[in-house]
Amino acid sequence: MTDANGRPIVAELGRPETPEETWARKDAARTARRQHQTAFNLVIALVASLAIVLVLVAVVVRPDNTVDRSVDYQQVAAKANVDDVTLAAPTLPDGFSSNRADFASKTSDGVDVWTVGLVTPDKQYLGLQQGIDANASWVANQLDQRAATGTRTIGSTEWTVYDRRSEGSDAGNHAYSLVSTFGQDTIVLSGTADDASFRTVATAVARQLDE
Repeated sequence: MTDANGRPIVAELGRPETPEETWARKDAARTARRQHQTAFNLVIALVASLAIVLVLVAVVVRPDNTVDRSVDYQQVAAKANVDDVTLAAPTLPDGFSSNRADFASKTSDGVDVWTVGLVTPDKQYLGLQQGIDANASWVANQLDQRAATGTRTIGSTEWTVYDRRSEGSDAGNHAYSLVSTFGQDTIVLSGTADDASFRTVATAVARQLDE
C-alpha cells in the first residue's frame, strides 16, 4: 500500500515510511540478497571441488598390488664384474623369488659384498649376503653384534646359528640367521623365514659354492 506520493505505508504505524525507514528497508533487502548469493556461491564452489576430486580419483592410475617387482638375481650375478669369485646365486624351487640383487665393492668394512633379497613361498623374507674375503668386523656388523646361539648342520655343511625369534618384532629381518664360510667367503643368511626355507636356501648355496 502506498500514499498519494507513491511512498509505502507502514502498516504498523498507519503512515508513509520516512526516508530513513525506506533506506533501512532497502539496505536490509540488499544485505539479505548478498548473504544469499554468498551462500549460493559457496555451495557451487564446494560442488565444483568435489567434482574435481571425483574426476581425479577416477582417472589417476593407482599402483597395482599385483605388479611383478621380482629381480633375476642369477642374471645379475652373471653380469657382475667380479674376478675369480663365484657369487652365490643358487637355483631355488618354484615359489621363491627375489626383490633385490646387487654387488657393492669395498663397503664400510672394506669388504666386497654380494646381496640377494629372497621372498619365500609363504611371503617371508630371507636375505643372502656373501662377504668376499670377509673379516670378523663385517660378520659381526651383519648380525647386529649379537652372540651365536648354537650350530646347525645342513647336509654336510655346518652353520653357526643366531636365533633371535624370541625378541619378536624387535629383531626385524634378523630374527634368525645362519653363517658359514666357503673358502675365503662368508655367507650370512638372515630373515623371518621358517626353518624349512632356511634349510632349502642353505642347501642350495652350499651345493653351488662347493662345486
